[in-house]
Amino acid sequence: MAIVNQDGIIVADSEPSRIGTAFRKGSTLIHIGPDYKEDWELVDLGGGRRVFEVHRYFRPLVDGEGRHPGGMADMMRRHGLSPGGSEDDWFSAQNRLRLKIVVGLDVTPFEEAARTDIRTTIVLAAVLLVLGFGGLVSLFWMQNYYSARQSLRDTSAFADEVVASLPVGLVATDRSGRVSFFNKAAEKITGLSLEAVAEKETKQLLPASLCGLQAKLADGLPITEQEMECRFAGGRSVPVSVSASRIVNEVGDFVGEVMILRDLGEVRRLQGMVRRQEKLAALGGLAAGVAHEIRNPLSAIKGLATYFSGLFVEGSEARDAAKVMAREVDRLNRSITELLEFARVTDLKCRSTDLAGLLDRSLKLMQPDAAAKNIRLDLAVTEGGCPAWVDPDRLTQCLLNLYLNAIEAMGEDGGTLSVHCAPNGSGGVRITVADTGRGIDPQNLGRVFDPYYTTKKSGTGLGLAIVHKIIEAHGGDIIVESTPGRGSAFSIRLPCSSTEDR
Repeated sequence: MAIVNQDGIIVADSEPSRIGTAFRKGSTLIHIGPDYKEDWELVDLGGGRRVFEVHRYFRPLVDGEGRHPGGMADMMRRHGLSPGGSEDDWFSAQNRLRLKIVVGLDVTPFEEAARTDIRTTIVLAAVLLVLGFGGLVSLFWMQNYYSARQSLRDTSAFADEVVASLPVGLVATDRSGRVSFFNKAAEKITGLSLEAVAEKETKQLLPASLCGLQAKLADGLPITEQEMECRFAGGRSVPVSVSASRIVNEVGDFVGEVMILRDLGEVRRLQGMVRRQEKLAALGGLAAGVAHEIRNPLSAIKGLATYFSGLFVEGSEARDAAKVMAREVDRLNRSITELLEFARVTDLKCRSTDLAGLLDRSLKLMQPDAAAKNIRLDLAVTEGGCPAWVDPDRLTQCLLNLYLNAIEAMGEDGGTLSVHCAPNGSGGVRITVADTGRGIDPQNLGRVFDPYYTTKKSGTGLGLAIVHKIIEAHGGDIIVESTPGRGSAFSIRLPCSSTEDR
């Protein structure tokens, strides 16, 4: 802060050492506004220093009585002014002296701070720009991550559902040979649950025949459709087809093994049905062509035997021989009749039939034979069953054949013949004929429906074959279960009648 006269000499300064010196070379301090108002300017002092200055004519303070306080009065006397002069005297003196007061403020720190702020702003802007760009990139990456994760979840769910729904058993192991995957088909084939096999070694769970394949896998040999009989949980023997291979990653490291099990039970059953149908077709064709040719000579032979038996006296050897000839002709004729019936079995006259009444009537036909051998007849019909679409006469024929076989199997010791009819849960009905007889040997169980197979001394072997063909002609099936010494059970599944059928 300084007071400068009209010649540019400092007459008062905040730094006393500068009093009496020139305020600034070449400075005339003419930047004074009209009516003695203040003015300002920004002065460059060189060396990077800049000063903001405000100029105004000097005007001393006056108290309430019009007097100038202490030091101000002394200064006015030094300059030839009366301290007690009026305001007009003061302005008159000012015009002579032209005193100015100058206040300056070094703006260098402010400008440096401004430049620092600008630099900080630029840096912050750059940081924010980088952060914003990073945020956008992160959002893009996050979006891609979530999209890839969702796609992975969908793919994983799809793959899991496909693998779990495969009709073949799939067993996967890790590096240590422990089970890591076991689908529902594998559970059904082996009889083991996923909880029972999880994290256990295959050699502890699967038959030795399956685990023995690991030696081939260890040698790098793939196993493709190898058929074998395996005994799983509960002692069940299941025919299976096995395929297996080692699992390696992209760098060739071993990560586990995969084994595919395919149950061949249904395939074997269908193959047996095809072979049986081929036999039946061949036999039916043969029966149709030969039966009539044989029957005519048999009629002539029986007539001659009857004629010759009348030529000899009763009790003679010749008469007995003629009677034996007639009986044998009758037996042969009965076999031909069954053969012709076997050939014509598909000629059905089906209608909607109440099975409860049909079963009751069929059992009543067997009461005399059952009573003679002390056999109890038991009929149970579950309510809610639907009418069956069958030929009543042909179905009755099948049932009577099964009843007679059951009564013969129980022999003279008696027993129980049980007949049960109930819905089978798949839109049809099931009829089960069970006995408490001697049963069927396991090795013979698969042949009971073959034509001309019989264990009876006087049987033709066509009874059960005819039953099987009649049931198949109805669109149903028949299966047999037997335990030697405890009895057998024949189960017949038949379709229900529908609106279209009626």
